[in-house]
Amino acid sequence: MRRLRFPLAASLIAIAASGAPRQAAAQWIVFDPNNYAQNVLTAARELQQINNQITSLQNQAQMLVNQAKNLANLPYSSLQQLEQSIQRTQQLLAQAQRIGYQVQQIDSAFSTTYAPTSVSMSDQMLIGNAQARWQNSVAGLQDAMRVQATVVGNLDTNRTQLSALVTASQGATGALQASQAGNQLIALQAQQLADLTAAVAAQGRSQSLESAQRAAAQDQGREQLRRFLQQGQAYQPTTVQMFH
Repeated sequence: MRRLRFPLAASLIAIAASGAPRQAAAQWIVFDPNNYAQNVLTAARELQQINNQITSLQNQAQMLVNQAKNLANLPYSSLQQLEQSIQRTQQLLAQAQRIGYQVQQIDSAFSTTYAPTSVSMSDQMLIGNAQARWQNSVAGLQDAMRVQATVVGNLDTNRTQLSALVTASQGATGALQASQAGNQLIALQAQQLADLTAAVAAQGRSQSLESAQRAAAQDQGREQLRRFLQQGQAYQPTTVQMFH
């Protein structure tokens, strides 16, 4: 029995001695510089790609923000105030007294009240036409002054709108807002031109009525003078003695 134990122990020692170096060698860390450098370079490239993607996303987000600004509407609108100013002027023109701006009405007046004086007209008709022409001239002057007063009253509104539109255009955040502000400024100019046109038309109407009155009065005066000279006997000079 003792002889069998020694060979077994010797074999166990030999196996243990042969396995120990392998386990120690397996626990060593081998550093490969080339592999490490390649891994670092790969990680750096991946990080750069991630940064490029982030920058691209930021650019796309900024582009969307800019597009949203370009498509944003102008928060201020002067359309209602401009329309109200034009409506006030139009109402005054539509309320023109006696002879208005209708072509048929003008033609009718010049075929009757302002028509050339004829021999068949009675004295009462001549007097009535003269009075009607005077009333037309006075009404035309009053209408012109009313339109002028309205135009002057619109100046304060136009000043307020102009200031607001200029401020809005300077603070525009996108192309659409700037374009809308420019369009509203053009609309303000159009409203001012409309007021100017109305004032010129009203003033021209009053001047035309005044000129037509003078022309008709001259024609009527000649007819009345003719009738006066034909009535009774002509004047004969005689000697008159005074202070007996």
